[in-house]
Amino acid sequence: MAAPSGSTCGVRERSIRERVPPLLTDLYQFTMAYAYWRAGRHQEPAVFELFFRDNPFGGGFSIFAGLDDCLLFLQSFHFTDEDVDFLRSVLPPATDPAFFQFLRGLDCSGVTVRSVPEGTLVFARVPLMEVEGPLAVVQLLETSLLCLVNYASLVCSNAARFRLAAGPSRRLVEMGLRRAQGPDGGLTASRYTHVGGFDLTSNVQAGFLFGIPVAGTMAHSYVTSFTSLEEVYPRTLATVNGDPVDFISLTKVWLSHVSGLLEAEPGKIREDELAAFLSYAVSYPHNFLPVIDSYSVGCGLLNFCAVALALCELGYQPVGVRLDSGDLCRQSVDVRRVFRLCRKHFSIPAFDSLIIMATNNISEQSMAELNKKENEIDVVGVGTHLVTCTKQPSLGCVYKLVEVRGRPRMKSSEDPEKSTVPGRKAVYRLVGADGHAFLDLVCLGAEASPQAGVPLSCFPLGCDGSVVTPAQVTCLFQEVFTKGQVTQRLCSTAETRAKVQTSLQTLHPRHKRLQEPDTYTVALSERLHHLVAEIQRGTSNHGSFLSAI
Repeated sequence: MAAPSGSTCGVRERSIRERVPPLLTDLYQFTMAYAYWRAGRHQEPAVFELFFRDNPFGGGFSIFAGLDDCLLFLQSFHFTDEDVDFLRSVLPPATDPAFFQFLRGLDCSGVTVRSVPEGTLVFARVPLMEVEGPLAVVQLLETSLLCLVNYASLVCSNAARFRLAAGPSRRLVEMGLRRAQGPDGGLTASRYTHVGGFDLTSNVQAGFLFGIPVAGTMAHSYVTSFTSLEEVYPRTLATVNGDPVDFISLTKVWLSHVSGLLEAEPGKIREDELAAFLSYAVSYPHNFLPVIDSYSVGCGLLNFCAVALALCELGYQPVGVRLDSGDLCRQSVDVRRVFRLCRKHFSIPAFDSLIIMATNNISEQSMAELNKKENEIDVVGVGTHLVTCTKQPSLGCVYKLVEVRGRPRMKSSEDPEKSTVPGRKAVYRLVGADGHAFLDLVCLGAEASPQAGVPLSCFPLGCDGSVVTPAQVTCLFQEVFTKGQVTQRLCSTAETRAKVQTSLQTLHPRHKRLQEPDTYTVALSERLHHLVAEIQRGTSNHGSFLSAI
């Protein structure tokens, strides 16, 4: 394993500028911006909010992620001459040339963002970000912000669920780069699965960019590339004190001892696999953790023990083994039994600390089943089902207009789920006397904040009104960007990761169940509820203007 790199903020900023230029958006953002500009409305003050409609994976919560990337994107947002020239070529020929001059001068100096902190536990229908600024500018930001938040939050939430399924003590390694949806998907997955609760990644670039601890073992191809002991070079290995020893001969002696202890048949020993293990151990005597099922677990375990015992004699500490096929639980029990037998018979304490790593298309369900079966697995590596989010491919975040020229705006729909809640808002998390959060309250921004110990009326979504009394109240929205600058210190990946675990601890276990969790309550304040009803009544009367024609 490699230690995380030092400060990488500058590298992250360059990475964002390269990954998310302002042209990484949908064409209709430019056509709408042009229409606003032609109508003289482009400078009108407007407010959009970003939220999702349903908790992912059939669960009870999500984790908000991607905010820091959004802020770095906003800070560097501007169009180059090359960008504008390309837009000239794709927008209709009748587009007023002055519009392109307008685009060339755009930036986010007039934009303000209020947001839930990154790494916070969040719920469906609760605003995550509120973006305020000139109408044309905040409209142009829509697709890019959604792109940065949607997958980051989804894969972070998926990782948090894997962590809940695994329990707090089992170490988790993300190793999904080769299965990810492209290089950017792979980097985003490595970063935000670590934030969501994974301990390590196999992705070296993610370690460089984000300071995530990296880890790796070996592939089956390495093992199968060897055919005999003649291919092992060098054939000697120095003790920790520096004295060279014929490592192959020493390992053969230990192989004889282990074979006798385990009553192994001579034909069970594979010279090619032993050669691979020896070669790797000579190269990495402090990090010896091979995959032992390239041919059979029994054969691989025998060869591993011989090489590991030889390393111990020279003063090194072997790390352990990886299992990658078959009944992982049963195999782990068998492997641990052999480790304990060797420790006792040969008086080698180092065998007590050998780890057993398991990989093999691990899903959330198979992770949860590990806790129901007897097993000795210390570390689990997860790839495909983690980074591709096979249970749900998208979080479905949306970015909706809620205010323009100081007037609340609301989208009404024949599908009530697609209706929006109008107005600039504040969001509060109410905590009960037991220390668990029990309700998120969405209020109008101008309302007084709720107070601990004071009863308040609210309207849970889809339910009648009720009165609740919080023991604690936390304001979730913070101003994080104003006048073109990030106004909050960007947290390191490790700090955000710690925040996720702290946030999860505030949620009652019944809301964290992986299957059929209790629904967490999201409610509107009394004033906001009345505003929604008032606008809905007004919408139903909008057809009356036709009578004047």
